[in-house]
Amino acid sequence: MSTPKPDAAVAAARPPAVLARIGSLGPLLGLLALALVATLLNPDFLTVSNLTNVLTRAAFIGIIAVGATFVIISGGIDLSVGSMAALIAGSVILIMNALSGTLGNSWTTVVAGMLIALGIGALAGLFHGTTITRGRIEPFIVTLGTLGIYRSVLTYLSQGGSISLNLPLSDVYSPVYYGAVAGIPIPILVFAAVALLGGLILNRTRYGRYVQAIGSNEQVARYAAINVTRVKIITYMIQGICVAIATILYVPRLGSASPSTGLLWELEAIAAVIIGGTALKGGSGRIWGTVVGAVLLVTIENVLNLTSIISVYLNAAVQGVVIIIVAFLQRGGRRA
Repeated sequence: MSTPKPDAAVAAARPPAVLARIGSLGPLLGLLALALVATLLNPDFLTVSNLTNVLTRAAFIGIIAVGATFVIISGGIDLSVGSMAALIAGSVILIMNALSGTLGNSWTTVVAGMLIALGIGALAGLFHGTTITRGRIEPFIVTLGTLGIYRSVLTYLSQGGSISLNLPLSDVYSPVYYGAVAGIPIPILVFAAVALLGGLILNRTRYGRYVQAIGSNEQVARYAAINVTRVKIITYMIQGICVAIATILYVPRLGSASPSTGLLWELEAIAAVIIGGTALKGGSGRIWGTVVGAVLLVTIENVLNLTSIISVYLNAAVQGVVIIIVAFLQRGGRRA
């Protein structure tokens, strides 16, 4: 009686390549299935105006989720992105209002505000990365703490109310959200550019390979002479810059910031990442999956608005259920 060879047994245990490829397309197939169901429930779903609205709304969470993809692949997490966005929005509005007195209600003031927003985001990421790596504190604890700090500071600055942009300056700034290039809204174009750049950095650069190696096994990465501390700090800075970019696009939408700005954005960003196929424990992930995940989440909200199946007030509950289901499926996949 012949004994099966180990290599043959391993090969037999592996899922067929076609099934594995179909599995990797799961988020995209899920989005297409949801779009089909939404169209059957309400034909208005497929109108150009509605699809444009879905993609524009997905841009904010999608841009933040691109940064979250790097953090989660490296084995970390950032729970503060919603509060960080709120603080950046409020701070930038106050600064631009102050600058308008000397620079006037012009694009110079707006561009200065944008650069300051990027600086605040990068500094917040630098603080997170440094505290986590140098201070040897769990990312969950650090970002949970800053979640409360950022929102409390904004509440203090706004005295519990809202901070509004000067009306003339708001008119100058508004094309950043309401403008379009070749008929495509600017937030969608920026989302596409950020996702493309994120994909290139993750998949085509040495830094991207280091991020994945650290998420797979940090100790082995250290033995391989990878500067884990520097890579992790840069990862959190990328997250902070992505939050700043999303906030720059968000501010002209309402022209104000309040303690409720960015509420639950962290939940939506993390959900988009894991729905897109990035492993919760790090080591592997894909930017295009995150993009699909962000669009899928907004599509769910859009379907709830277009139909009366479930109340829109339960949107966060639906997203929470989706997170749990996807996490369960990822757990099953790892066991297989």
